[in-house]
Amino acid sequence: MQHSDILIVGAGPTGMALAVALAQAGRPSRIVDARTANAAQGDKRILALSHGSQQILDRLGVWRDIEATPIRTIHVSQQGGFGRTLLHAADYGVPALGYVVAASSLVAALARRLDALGATVDHECEVTNLAAGAADVLVSHSKADAAPLCARLVALAEGTVSAEDDRAVTARDYRQHAVICTARPAAPHGGIAYERFTPHGPLALLPFGPDYAVVFTVPADASDALLGLDESAFLAELQRSIGSRVRLISASTRARYPLLLRYRREPVGRRTVWLGNAAQTLHPVAGQGFNLALRDVWGLTETLASAGPDDDPGAVTLLERYARARRLDRIGAIGFTDTLIRVFSNEQGLWRAARGGGLTFLDLLPPLKHFVAKRMMFGARAWP
Repeated sequence: MQHSDILIVGAGPTGMALAVALAQAGRPSRIVDARTANAAQGDKRILALSHGSQQILDRLGVWRDIEATPIRTIHVSQQGGFGRTLLHAADYGVPALGYVVAASSLVAALARRLDALGATVDHECEVTNLAAGAADVLVSHSKADAAPLCARLVALAEGTVSAEDDRAVTARDYRQHAVICTARPAAPHGGIAYERFTPHGPLALLPFGPDYAVVFTVPADASDALLGLDESAFLAELQRSIGSRVRLISASTRARYPLLLRYRREPVGRRTVWLGNAAQTLHPVAGQGFNLALRDVWGLTETLASAGPDDDPGAVTLLERYARARRLDRIGAIGFTDTLIRVFSNEQGLWRAARGGGLTFLDLLPPLKHFVAKRMMFGARAWP
């Protein structure tokens, strides 16, 4: 039996960030991952990080090694209706509202930091079963030449919330797919991000190097047709949705994934904690998912660090304290993304006019706009 104090399952960005944070707090952990070595560095995702997430990554000692494009302005509008809101970083005394990074760059920086801290990842070790007992968790895995694992606390940071889990809630199937790619603008983007609500779903253009990272939400039954378009036809469809504010001249190959809201009722169990997508899967609107995961990582680390080095990290009281501390931010992020989709998906005339009025009102009322901006940058820290 191989004993560990804390075992982290999953060496993606969330799992590695947790391992770094715990090591810096004097709570070393062991990491296992089902994939081969360096597989995570082939992650093709592009992530939108809030200013608060940048602060966390800086505290973890990895920010300086990440290639990031700042978001200095966010332009929010709706297609086919009036009203718009502009958020400027300068109005809040920060260098950027957020940053856009390649997941591979983030993973590489975290891997280097783990190596510097003397931590290693046990690759090709798929966890097949967890058996939580009074004092520890017996962890079965797929590695035939290695003994079973045992830990006082297991942090699950890979995969998504399973629909078969009776502690999970499938709150909403949005019946939408996100079509993702990069697109080159005709003129420099100047750090401006666009969030455009269309009848098909939200469209985001996020500055990424010289390009835009595109998240184009469409009905699930329309994604095949969109993927099948040639580049010029796809660009024309994209241009119709974004309008005349920016002109796009080329696009990369496209991929897609289905969108739904699914979350665990509680992110903790017996000697077990779930983080990131393993705890909640959110719609990508407003880019809340990974930012919430990083705040979970930081919150869990603070909770464990508040206990003595010899205290049980899987103690019920400790995990309940973590869950209580994260409840407001977690519920807020889930509700915020779901409400945006529900409000901006109703295409009745009165709703469209009300949305336009709301966007205009938000732009003209600095305290409210300031609150929304702070909520996006810092999560529940923005609440009174």
